[in-house]
Amino acid sequence: MFTYSQKNRMIEVFRKQKSWSRVLTRCPQKRGQVVRVRITTPRKPNSARRKTVKVKITNKKTPIVYIRGSGHTLKRFSTVLIMGQGPKDLPGVYSRCIRGKFDFLPLYTKRRRRSIYGLKKSVFDNQ
Repeated sequence: MFTYSQKNRMIEVFRKQKSWSRVLTRCPQKRGQVVRVRITTPRKPNSARRKTVKVKITNKKTPIVYIRGSGHTLKRFSTVLIMGQGPKDLPGVYSRCIRGKFDFLPLYTKRRRRSIYGLKKSVFDNQ
């Protein structure tokens, strides 16, 4: 038999942690419609202009969602697919958009370059 305080301690240990992507309601992804496109700034040690959107999901909730990658063409009434795992330094942002689904285009101009001190591109192409 255990005491009342021991029982409370056990409850705290085994209590399920709160899921921050709870707007998805036990789904891996959800489809939503963009309500507002905006720019937010991260918490204290970091400094940037991060692109975020407010999305109205099919379960009538409106979370703030992070846009990954450089550049986007999202505007109001665009359709996006969202998932969990938002950036850690943006307060209140707990999910992100999936590129290449619905109106959120993939990154066609993804930067992949060689070192500026290495060999030129033509040297690799001739081999």
